[in-house]
Amino acid sequence: MRHLLYLAVLLGCLAGALWLEPILRVGVLRRWRRLLLTLLPVVVVFTAWDLAAIAAGHWTFDPAQMTGVLLPGGLPLEELLFFVVVPVCAVLGFEAVRTVLARVGRGDRR
Repeated sequence: MRHLLYLAVLLGCLAGALWLEPILRVGVLRRWRRLLLTLLPVVVVFTAWDLAAIAAGHWTFDPAQMTGVLLPGGLPLEELLFFVVVPVCAVLGFEAVRTVLARVGRGDRR
């Protein structure tokens, strides 16, 4: 079961943030093109960075905590998912704060 640890952490992050979409109606997933444009540079830059670090021998991953699915260049699938999940959670959190502050500012008590 330890080989699913990285995925479990990512799922925990999503569980902690995805509820903001339907409950607070932040609209992040509804504006999927905007989200994709936000994620694209993050995924590209950090994937390239990780691949360079792996190739240079500066960065490794504990195979006992991974599924073993490796992408080209030796990048674990979980690491690529990390570059998607964490920014999505951050955007959801940011938009939730903006939404709540806007509602409080105008006296909306939903």
